[in-house]
Amino acid sequence: MYLTNILLKKSKSKYVLVLLESCASGHKRTQIRERLGDKLAVTYFDPYVQETVLYRELMKLKSLRN
Repeated sequence: MYLTNILLKKSKSKYVLVLLESCASGHKRTQIRERLGDKLAVTYFDPYVQETVLYRELMKLKSLRN
């Protein structure tokens, strides 16, 4: 193994972009969370239902380099 392989090794990102889905209507939105954090479950305003509802994490979209 050459020294350049060790120096150019990529590190894992600290944050990920995740997709959140409304439990009431299926409306989707994205948010950033830490990679090692728990799955998100937050309340936001849902434009389809016109109320504040629970959004749960559906899937990870991509890693963010910061």
